[in-house]
Amino acid sequence: MRILAIETSCDETAAAVVEDGRRILSSVVASQMATHGKYGGVVPELASREHLRAIVPVVRVALEQAGTGFDHLAAVAVTEGPGLVGSLLVGITYAKSICFARNLPLIGVNHIEGHIHAVILEASEAPVELPAVALVVSGGHTHLFEVREGFTYRLLGRTRDDAAGEAYDKVAKLLGFGYPGGPIIDQLAPHGDPRAVKFTLAHMKGNKLDFSFSGLKTAVLRWVEQRDLTAEIETRRNLQNPSMDDWLRWTPQPTLDMLASFQRTVIEELLRRAMASAEEIGAKALIISGGVASNAGLRARARAANSPCPVYFPTPALSTDNAVMIASAAFLKFRNGRFSDLTLSASANLSLA
Repeated sequence: MRILAIETSCDETAAAVVEDGRRILSSVVASQMATHGKYGGVVPELASREHLRAIVPVVRVALEQAGTGFDHLAAVAVTEGPGLVGSLLVGITYAKSICFARNLPLIGVNHIEGHIHAVILEASEAPVELPAVALVVSGGHTHLFEVREGFTYRLLGRTRDDAAGEAYDKVAKLLGFGYPGGPIIDQLAPHGDPRAVKFTLAHMKGNKLDFSFSGLKTAVLRWVEQRDLTAEIETRRNLQNPSMDDWLRWTPQPTLDMLASFQRTVIEELLRRAMASAEEIGAKALIISGGVASNAGLRARARAANSPCPVYFPTPALSTDNAVMIASAAFLKFRNGRFSDLTLSASANLSLA
């Protein structure tokens, strides 16, 4: 049973063909990084336009690489939300067109559930035991879910302001690094002292499992203002196609120490709540997925932590936005007869729980 999946929730146009919910026949991702990099973040109108340009060739290549035609598909799956409305509509409209023309069933998938199923797919040989706690952490999401039998979900905690990946990108932009800034900070952090700058951990009123990163972001801003780093930042901003060696050459040790301390604080915020929630519900597994799950510091710290249960990450290729995860989540819906009709529309704030 082969499912063609389409993912256009933000700034990457992706398509994949997955067989029987676990065998990846193809996975194609067209990035818009070059388009948005000059603006320091995703511009929604530009993202929609780039999806329109890429969607047909990306789907065509995914089918060709899989050796599959439309006649060999069991269904078409597509991300219905959450995400940017204009971006979502491009993928949804194209998926509905295929289903209408080829008389195929349509399956709408929650983007966050897709991130969870990226781990489920890769752990198919040694299945993830439920109940589990899922930490989905990216540039747009920082959520904690209880994953119950039958893949039903209960929201345990979420960010009250910035997502963790968003905090990374904003700090990187402030300091003159490129977009996306998270991977750059992750690579620079090992060159600094993670205990050099004492950042305060967030203390949440109400739900103790909620997150907040705005205070940490403001603390970095105050640190920069106190040191007048204007010349240092301008030098980095003016670098042309910089390599990691260039970033290191033009980033003094105090800034490297601050970046290491910033990363250490973000990771501690994420893991202390994830571990606490796993212990609270008696979880048999902890799933960490989303774009920030590619962070080497987070992976190393999670595996070294005294976790109450096994910790699972997707491979880096399936951590960032992709269509394989959408196909994997759709397989369960197909098996349970949970299809969408042609009235399916984009839902920017689609809830999972």
